[in-house]
Amino acid sequence: MTDTRGQQPSYESYNGPLPGERAGGQASGPYHPPQAYGAPTTGGTAGGTAGGQTGAVRRPRTGARTTPRTRKARLRVAKADPWSVMKVSFLLSIALGICTVVAAAVLWMVMDAMGVFSTVGGTISEATGSNESNGFDLQSFLSLPRVLMFTSVIAVIDVVLMTALATLGAFIYNLSAGFVGGVELTLAEDE
Repeated sequence: MTDTRGQQPSYESYNGPLPGERAGGQASGPYHPPQAYGAPTTGGTAGGTAGGQTGAVRRPRTGARTTPRTRKARLRVAKADPWSVMKVSFLLSIALGICTVVAAAVLWMVMDAMGVFSTVGGTISEATGSNESNGFDLQSFLSLPRVLMFTSVIAVIDVVLMTALATLGAFIYNLSAGFVGGVELTLAEDE
């Protein structure tokens, strides 16, 4: 094989600066890159020219409106942990059950203060009563302890059903996310 590049320079006798070094006999001080605009000159003419360069200083525009950039991220909910879904749904259903019991108690007290039970109870007892019996007593049937007991049973059933359905929903979501990839979300950062 023959070398067809021709005569190559000898690098052993090269005395110039290496790449990355400064040429000449500059002092080893900090490096200052060349400026696009010259430094302003003091004194002299109104034009302020020194060596062919103007002494203008570049200032930023103050009237420019900048639109903030909103960072966005696209995320995909690939899996819902059934254990964490069960814990969260259990706590939320307990809170909903407590709200149901309190709302039923407040509603009963408001209706009792308005006289709804006595008015409706009198009408029902007249309609169902006879000379021998007084008829159906609505006020004793819809007493506050009985209403709160019934509402508490409904709230406990609600807690069990909501927790079970949410956990089952997490399992079904994981199965369907395996086929279609899950729900995609786009999150944006406010600035």
